[in-house]
Amino acid sequence: MFTSDLIALSAEEKRALLARLLQDRAVVAAPQPASSPPPTDLADLHPYEAYVNPYLGATLRAVNMDKRYVRGEGCWLTDDKGTRILDFTGAYGALPFGFNPPEICQAVTDVFAAMEPSFIQPSALEAAGELARRLIEIAPGDLRYVTFTNSGAESVEAAIKLARAATGKLGILSTERSFHGKTLGALSATGRALYQQAFGAPAPHFARIPYGSLRALEETLSRHAGEIAAFIVEPIQGEGGIVVPPLGYLQGARELCTRYGVLLIFDEVQTGLGRTGTLFACNAENVAPDILTLAKALGGGLVPIGAVLCTEACYTAEFALKHTSTFAQNTLCCRVGLRSLELITRNEQELVRQVAENGRALREGLEAIQRKFPELIKAIRGRGYLLGMEFTTDFGAFGRQCLMSFMAEQESLALGLCSYLLNVEHIRMAPTLFGAKVMRIEPPLIATVAECRYFLDALERALTELRACNTPRLFGHLVGRDMPPADATAPRPQRTVARPSADAREGRWGFVAHPLDLESYVDIDSSLAAFSRSEREDLVDRLNNCQLNDLEDTLVIGATRFTSAARETAYGELLAVSHTAEELMNMPGEEAVEKVRKAVRLAHARGAQIVGLGGYTSIVTKNGLYLQDMGIPLTTGNSYTVVSALETVEEVARCRNRALAEMSLAVVGATGSIGRATAILLSEQAGRLLLVGNPKQPERSLERLRRVSEEIVGHLVYLYQQGRAFPDDSLADLLLRRGLLARCADADGQADCVQALQDAGRLRFTVDGDRTLPEIELIVTATSSTHGLLTAENLRPGAVVCDISRPSNVSQEVRAARPDVLALDAGIVELPGRQDLGIAYGLPDGCTYACMAETMIMGLERHYTHGTLGSDLDVRYILHIQRLARKHGFRLAGLQTSGRAVGKADWQRLARAAENGRTCD
Repeated sequence: MFTSDLIALSAEEKRALLARLLQDRAVVAAPQPASSPPPTDLADLHPYEAYVNPYLGATLRAVNMDKRYVRGEGCWLTDDKGTRILDFTGAYGALPFGFNPPEICQAVTDVFAAMEPSFIQPSALEAAGELARRLIEIAPGDLRYVTFTNSGAESVEAAIKLARAATGKLGILSTERSFHGKTLGALSATGRALYQQAFGAPAPHFARIPYGSLRALEETLSRHAGEIAAFIVEPIQGEGGIVVPPLGYLQGARELCTRYGVLLIFDEVQTGLGRTGTLFACNAENVAPDILTLAKALGGGLVPIGAVLCTEACYTAEFALKHTSTFAQNTLCCRVGLRSLELITRNEQELVRQVAENGRALREGLEAIQRKFPELIKAIRGRGYLLGMEFTTDFGAFGRQCLMSFMAEQESLALGLCSYLLNVEHIRMAPTLFGAKVMRIEPPLIATVAECRYFLDALERALTELRACNTPRLFGHLVGRDMPPADATAPRPQRTVARPSADAREGRWGFVAHPLDLESYVDIDSSLAAFSRSEREDLVDRLNNCQLNDLEDTLVIGATRFTSAARETAYGELLAVSHTAEELMNMPGEEAVEKVRKAVRLAHARGAQIVGLGGYTSIVTKNGLYLQDMGIPLTTGNSYTVVSALETVEEVARCRNRALAEMSLAVVGATGSIGRATAILLSEQAGRLLLVGNPKQPERSLERLRRVSEEIVGHLVYLYQQGRAFPDDSLADLLLRRGLLARCADADGQADCVQALQDAGRLRFTVDGDRTLPEIELIVTATSSTHGLLTAENLRPGAVVCDISRPSNVSQEVRAARPDVLALDAGIVELPGRQDLGIAYGLPDGCTYACMAETMIMGLERHYTHGTLGSDLDVRYILHIQRLARKHGFRLAGLQTSGRAVGKADWQRLARAAENGRTCD
């Protein structure tokens, strides 16, 4: 039911199957994830978030961009706290003259003073006629007629209808990463599938090609011109990341469309009316379209109005008599449009020329900053007051591992900086919609040189903090902390970041993990230690709720290349689902699985040929079984984790100068994947073995423990048949002495052996760990619990706990109050030659977790098939992995407790405690 059979199931059947498969773990009510509606306590929310857009409202609140503005004047806003804020977003081009420009306000007043009627269709509309005439006077080429609309998207809709009516063809060709609006037709022309899928877009007869490629345009037109009514294109892509096409692109598009009889539409909703330093962006190439769309600036920053200009050949009676709009052409908006054109074009377009001049200076300032921070800024693009700054997406650009490197990889640096600039520097910015890694610089056309300089100075300060990875300074405002600036003169730590190799012989692997708990975030970004635990919790929660793209919840922590003792090399990347173990366990099962699925898909897309699952990414996916249908080789790494547990137990026995057959051993979580295999392999040497199951499901756990007991006997029988010798006084030795091993080849015989071992008190199973664990000397914990199960009350004096669970199954109380107990951080192995992976995640340099090491081993071997999956681990495969680990030079990283090496004093203290039979100081 996990491969081809699963595909045949309906969505409802798959959900039911998942619910049944997850019923053996306690799933409690989940906190609201980023993808769910926000809290329902409306009294605590701003009315906008409560009643208009809860999803966007929650994102804005997460990054403190949900400010309440009470006044706007020119390029400046004032919030309800009295803070003045410079607005360099300009409503994405809809604020040509800033907030509340007096001349535009006067145009509104004049309409009211004259008592002009507002909606008087059908009639000879005075204001609409005047505005249309003025638009045609200033428009490029031989555009002849104007159709008014209420928005840019509506302008695009009208342009599509114009083109189809004029040509009798239905096809509309657009470009990738273009943006033309969010109504259905405009959305169908928009070049981003992510924004279309939920709405049944694109509608039929829409297609797109790469932006800036005349070759792609000609190839498409040469084959399909008979089907295509129009090619719609932005002279500069706005939401796509402020992308300027190659010089000559617009002219070339004009020539190709003319040659093949296809209409050319220029979408100048954002670029038109002075934004790029020419009245229309297409003026820069002295080229004119058949149809031109406008909006944004035409409304003067006060009213919504759009317009579609077209040639006489494009305008048909069919369109003219069947396309109408109730509110378009209204007197108020048209009068405002006239005043806007007057301000833009007066004194021989003085304002437009000022935008061109100031825009050049602004761009030069941005380029100077780019030269200071070349590792952070990939490109400066655009013209006039439509500029974009593209940030790096390279997690290695910072020379260290930090929250900033994760945000870079997630394409959310621009959003993070916008939050900082708004709350600390008091400048309002925004990323582009599709190019989330691009910060738009789109001030009102009236922005002065001094205001541009104010912005550039603040931006340079922000980038100084970014380069220093000063997370507290950049994000302290989110949790109410004002942190000090970074020391700009301090040397930058540099670390060589591994890159993929073109050598096909090099192994490629990826590993998906997650922060164990809130403290783990400090392991991967040490600067977070400046925050309290509650502040870290608040910060992480905010950042998890402000994703702007489809990479949500996955952090690329780092990359590494290492060489094994066998001289094989492998390149790998560590990725993290940005939820703690407890969060993953508490969220609905399907949601947790989908988050891991996205991370695995990303790892594979980045080149991993085998992907490992660590911690709860393995547990919530049923040890990888739920992901088998992805067509990507996977492993949980549980086999080598079992190996590391066994080797830790053997090392403890050696250090205590005891044989395992002499000691009482327990496996907590013995019905799980790791616990079961550990118990089976421990039985080879153990003399007394206790198996502990889940007390929340006692009947089911006891039955599973019984089966594990029978598997233990079956394993011992197999070894006996292979001629294996057993330690004196071990479980197998007892069965041999009683003549039982030779007679228990079938199930009944195995049950008899289990009963004999139980009667002798050598093999027990229980769900009552509190009662039985105080008798045990050496305990292995391997559960999926997110909390400490072992407490100060259920451990005997001198006990040793081999804790391979992450998060730890040993409570903090034990570590603090029971110095007579040794809690070992197990499951940690040393890399070949103690090589430094260059990735920090809470372990010493040169060490890693055994589950990750197994993934590395499979990469070194280039063994790109499923590895350790499911609950029933194959003992032979475990031993195979152990042999490969030794071949490549992996080994146990010594015994550690609370991050330090275990020493002679620890063993002496335990010996005294065990001898005295009581706790000791």
